[in-house]
Parts: sequence; structure tokens; C-alpha cells
Amino acid sequence: MRKLLILVFFAAILPPVCFSQTASKLSPRVKAYVSVDAPIVALTHVRVIDGTGAAPRTDQTLVISNGLISALGDAASSKIPDGAKVLDFSGHTLIPGLVGMHDHMYYPAPGSGPALYPEHAASFPLLYLAGGVTSIRTTGSVETYTDLELKQAIDAGKAAGPKINVTGPYLEGQGAFTLQMHQLKDAEDARNTVEFWVAQGVTSFKAYMNITPEELAAATKAAHAHGIKVTGHLCSIGFREAAALGIDNLEHGLIVDTEFFPSKKPGECPDTKAAEKGLLDLDIAGKPIQDMIHDLIAHHVAITSTLPVFETFVPNRAPLDSRVLNAMLPETRIAYLRTRSAISDGAASSFWPALLKKEFAFEREFVKQGGTLLSGLDPTGYGGVLAGFGDQREVELLVEAGFTPLEAIHIATSNGAEFLGQLDKIGTLSVGKAADVVVIDGDPSAKITDIEKVKMVFKDGVGYDSAKLIESARETVGLH
Repeated sequence: MRKLLILVFFAAILPPVCFSQTASKLSPRVKAYVSVDAPIVALTHVRVIDGTGAAPRTDQTLVISNGLISALGDAASSKIPDGAKVLDFSGHTLIPGLVGMHDHMYYPAPGSGPALYPEHAASFPLLYLAGGVTSIRTTGSVETYTDLELKQAIDAGKAAGPKINVTGPYLEGQGAFTLQMHQLKDAEDARNTVEFWVAQGVTSFKAYMNITPEELAAATKAAHAHGIKVTGHLCSIGFREAAALGIDNLEHGLIVDTEFFPSKKPGECPDTKAAEKGLLDLDIAGKPIQDMIHDLIAHHVAITSTLPVFETFVPNRAPLDSRVLNAMLPETRIAYLRTRSAISDGAASSFWPALLKKEFAFEREFVKQGGTLLSGLDPTGYGGVLAGFGDQREVELLVEAGFTPLEAIHIATSNGAEFLGQLDKIGTLSVGKAADVVVIDGDPSAKITDIEKVKMVFKDGVGYDSAKLIESARETVGLH
């Protein structure tokens, strides 16, 4: 189980993101997924959840003009522009495009061989967009050049997918568990790595398990000099120490904060045997965790929730979603189900059900105290967490954790956009912003699982057919 837990978390700036793409600029391959390509579109008689946390507004009309939201208001009083393509979406809900903040472009290779994470530059962009995810941060890259080229292809209309904010290659110290990570030699290597990849166009960095305090300090200082933020999935460094070293964001939450592990030594990853179980003895309301939360908030450090990947380690819990299974290669599906079954066989002795609940409580408390919570899926572990579908599941799990549906949607949209510095363009539905809009058949404010019923996804005003995107990725996950 210890090895499986570790494997879960393999875990000058770019020009401004293009927010005005039109269907006329799309390649024939991309146009095959487009169902709405008019310059002016009116979505009428819809329920609107705008992403701010405000109550839903019923019977609304949202007008899209040249890729932007040009009007939003009551259907009864809204004037529909001449020549607009009118779509009556009675019974449907509009939400902002999801902003995935831990959305890798790779998926774990099945089998018991070396830990490898093949790039999924073909299937994952389609599945992210199909699931209503219109913007992602890759939050750690194993093929950074591929991610950068993919971003350019999507921005140019040559490929379908979300807007990509590319994170550089992992900033990992000595002891990486996969061959796909460069292992930093020292602080100078960390600094040089940051400088090189900033010049290539990445817009964030992720520190990883074995990075030393000196390397993290050097990398963070170099990134901040370019206005770039650093996040981390850490092991050698606890959350409070990372905050003092200048980190901006921490991934996964309490479960990976090794400062609470009894065997933790400065600058080293502790022996994790039984340490995670020891977290169950910690009181979220107690002084140690409260002090950690207050320290992170004082340093303006955000936390990224990645509940779907944790859920796969809880016996018999992760849904057997036919959409997920159908997207996998048969061999990949078999490997996933076999491991899932083995985990479920150990249900009697598993502490993961309680550990997941502890993470639920921590994330609620962090937000209650004023912390910024972001949303992601982390498609790693032993599999089963897929692009798009996992982002939807994250929102559902936030609700299970105790957030209201409106709060969960706010976390998954507005919070991510604000952290990326793009809230003026994306993250909420308001006039003047990019028309990144998800059309849902149902009402996720009343039934959060309706978030899975995505009918159409507008990105920069172009309407993509979710079902066509999903079908095009059938039986490809595990391959590319």
C-alpha cells in the first residue's frame, strides 16, 4: 500500500492566452466536433449558475458575440440581436467552464514494471473539453515540449481541447521513483532549470517529493522573479516550511503533509509506513493543524483538492462509471479493475475510508478559516481517474465533503481562474468575459451529479458537442 500511495502522486512568460478564437479559424478535424459556430448565439430560457457562489438565476438569456459574453439577463426582458442563432435550453443549466488546477496530460502505464506515465496528448484534450473543462494547469509535466506544442496547436485551432497553462517539468530532488523526472543536483541546478523552462514558455512550476529546502528556495526565487508561481507535492518538506520558503500552492491537502509524520527528519522524506494512519489521530480543530492552516493563509498559500485520486484507494468506493471504462483500452481497463478489486479485498483492514473523511474535514476547515481551495483530479495512482470525468467527480466529492453545490462550482471555476490571474477573462459568467460556458441537462445546484450531464461546451463562443468528443476518445486511454 505504501508504494501505491507514493505512485498516486506522480505527482520571459507566454503571450496572453487566446480568448477570441472563432470557428472559422478551426481546422476541419476540429470542426467535426463543433455543433454551434455562429458569430452571435443566444442561449435562452436557461438556469444560470455564474460561478461567483451566488444563487442560480432561472429563465435567463445569455448572448455570445464573437467569442465573448455580450449580454446576460432575464429572458423576458432580454433583446436578442438580429441574426443571432437562438437555442432554447429550457430545463438546462449554464455554468462557467471548469478550471482544472491539477490536470496532467498523462496517465499511468498499466502493469507491474517501472513506474511510467505515457503522454496522452490525443485523448485527454478531448476528454477534458467534453467534461466541461475549458482551462487547465498541467501541474507537473513529463513531456513538457509536447504540452507546449499541444497548447499552440489548440490555440491555433488545429486541435480540440482546453486552454492549457503549461507547468514545467517536475522539480524533483535525488530519489525520483520514475525515470521520467530529472533529479536536481543542487540549488544552482534548480535555478537553471527554472530559467531554461521559463524561456521555453512554461507558466508555472511544481516542486516534488525529494526536493531539498535549498533547491525549493532557489527555484521559487527564480520563478517569482519572472512573475511565475510554484506549487508542490512535497514529502521532504512540510507545509509550513514550504510556506516560509515562498511556495504559492500545495497539492492534495493534509494527507501528504509530512510535518505531522512521527519519523519526519529535516529535508528528508519520512518512512511512510503507518504514518498516514497516524493522521487519523489528529484533530482538525486541534492546535497543530489550526496553526498550519493559519500559517498557510498568512502566506497566501492555496491548497489544491484532488479527491478523486484519493477515492480510488478507498475499497469499493470509486464509481464504476461506464464512461470511464469505455474510454480505456481493454488492457488498461482490465489492469485498473484488477487493482481496484485487490484494494477492495482488503476492505476490512483499510484505513482509507477514515483518511478520506479526514481530508474532507481538513478542506472544509481550510476554507472556513479563509483559505483558497482549488480543484483538480490528478489522473495518476493505479488508474481510473480520467480527464474531464475526474474533474466532474471532484466537484461531486467537494459536495460530499460538506460544501454546497454552489460553493463547489465556485471552487472549480472562479478560484482557479483567480489563482491563475485570469479572472478578468474566465471563471465566472459575466458580460465581457470569454464565452467559456458549459450547458448541462439538469440542475447541479439541486443534484450535483447532474454536472455529468454535459450536453455542449462553449469555449471562446464555439459550441462543442460533448458526446462526439467522448466517442472520439473511446478505447484510447492507455495508448495516447
